[in-house]
This record gives sequence, structure tokens and C-alpha cells, in this order.
Amino acid sequence: MAKSQNQKLKLLYIVNILREFTDEEHPISTQKLIEKLEEYDVLAERKSIYDDMEQLKNFGYDILTVKSKVNGGYFMGEREFELAELKLLVDAVQASKFITLKKSNAMIKKLENMVSKYDAGKLQRQVYVSNRIKTINESIFYNVDVIHNSLQSNTKISFQYFEWTIDKKMELKKEGELYKVSPFALTFNDENYYLVAYDSTGDKIKHYRVDKIKNIKLLNEAREGVQNFKSFDIATYSGRTFGMYGGKEEIVTLFCDNNMAGVMIDRFGKDIDIRKRDENKFSIRVNVAVSRQFFGWLAGVGSGVVLTEPSDVKDQYKKYLEEIIKQYQ
Repeated sequence: MAKSQNQKLKLLYIVNILREFTDEEHPISTQKLIEKLEEYDVLAERKSIYDDMEQLKNFGYDILTVKSKVNGGYFMGEREFELAELKLLVDAVQASKFITLKKSNAMIKKLENMVSKYDAGKLQRQVYVSNRIKTINESIFYNVDVIHNSLQSNTKISFQYFEWTIDKKMELKKEGELYKVSPFALTFNDENYYLVAYDSTGDKIKHYRVDKIKNIKLLNEAREGVQNFKSFDIATYSGRTFGMYGGKEEIVTLFCDNNMAGVMIDRFGKDIDIRKRDENKFSIRVNVAVSRQFFGWLAGVGSGVVLTEPSDVKDQYKKYLEEIIKQYQ
């Protein structure tokens, strides 16, 4: 019988078969492997299979042999990712708000292809852990790619920025005017992706939700604001900018019950200066961007934390609470 053109691809087909149809619990016998190869119009004999396996092992594939008359055969051992690692990746993709549902499903399908069809079913069960809200902006991956290109080429970008209306429509801010900034970092905060950049028009560092960016372009202009970022710490910036909403930066003093220590460390980091006040309370002084989001977080942690200084920020917080209470009177 004449050999088909696919015969030249025999080793590649064997690798694909081992990846898709085998694992430790599902080895494939030599005869089954020969039958699978025939489906690809590839002819093989038992002796040639033995030689092929040796070649693949010598190349670096972790192909293991189970010697048994009942369920013996070959299976792909070590892979690029272990099943437990892929489960974590699937959960991360599914949990990410900035990845659209369509893109999530496509990425998870690619991850499933990295394990056998038997383990792929275990990954599929992970997909339906919960029904999380997703962004609908399909261009976010393109946006991220352009931003990374900007960082590598040390150039500016331009884009339009939008917000949602009560009609659930995207409305461009500043009547569609182009934003022109110098990117310096991408950060993940409050389940969203943010671009941190220097805005020369206001001579300040600003941040933008990546999924709210439209029509992004790489410009042939050198980045500005290098001096502003020399001592810039993205972790500190994200920690004090609640929900990435801007506001005037202030050093505030918080009096806290002892059981709030973990909450404060989680929010502001282990480097905060905790000062014991008595047997039941401690205080901290931290730099925050004073905004309604900061006040909302403060109200959310409850009566175990009291804002004491500065007095003007304390008054702003009281006014914030009074406005809310009025809605229920």
C-alpha cells in the first residue's frame, strides 16, 4: 500500500494522540495507537511504534509505559501545566471582570487542550463555579497590547474614554476629545485593569480603566513625565487610591479596635506604623486619596474604626454620612 502524505507527520500525530487521549489513568495500548493513526491515514507497525516512542523520549517528551496485559500502554506524563495549576488558571480567567465572557470561554477552551480529554472535563466543571459579571468591551486585549508596546517603545498613546449612561449606552467623555498620555504602568485593582499614565496638560499622574478605553493608538512621540515616576511606587499608589478613584491626598489618623489590625494590614500593607493606645485600641497614620470611595470603605468597616484627624477630613466624612442618613428619614 502506498504511503500517504500524512506519513511524514507520524511523530506529530503520535504526540497529539498522547496529549489528547492519555493520562496516568488512561494509557493507550500499541494496537489502539495504531488504530488511531489509521484515522489520520497514517500506517504503523508495532515495531515502528516502539522506535517512535524512543525517539520522542530522546527529544524530551515524558512518555511513560504501563506494563500490564489488562490496561497497559503509553501515556503522556509531565506536561506544561499540572491539572491543579490549570484549574487555578481557569478560575482566574473566569473570575476576571475585565475579560469578556466570549474571550473567557475561548481562553478556557485553549487551556482544556493542554490536558487529556478526560481531565478537560474536570476543567469544564470549574467554569460554572459562579455567574460573575463580565465586561462587554471586546477590545480590552488590543488595548493592553498597545499599552505594552508603548511602554517598550517609550512613546505616548492617544484614545477616547467613555462612561455608561442610564440607557446602558457608551457615551464618550469630553465629547469624544482625544486623551493623549504617557503610559508608565498597568495595574489590577478592585477587579479591574487600570492604565497609570502621566498627563502633561495637568502635569499629574492619572489612571484610566482599560475596559473604558476606545480607539487607542500608538503615537510617534516620546513619553513625558519620567521625573514624576522616578520615586513612584505602584503598590503604594493603588493602596491609597480607593477603588482607583482620585482625590486629594491626605495623611489621616484612624483609631481602631484591636480586632481590626488584620483589616488595616490587608488594606495598607505590613509596613504601616501601628501604635498601641490602650489594651483595646491602636492607631495608624496613613496616606490616602480622600474620596467618597474612601468614606464608603470606612463606613463599611463599621464602628471599630474612627477617623480622628485631620479635622477637615473628619467633617467631610460626617457630612457624607449625614447625606446618606437623610435618604432614610
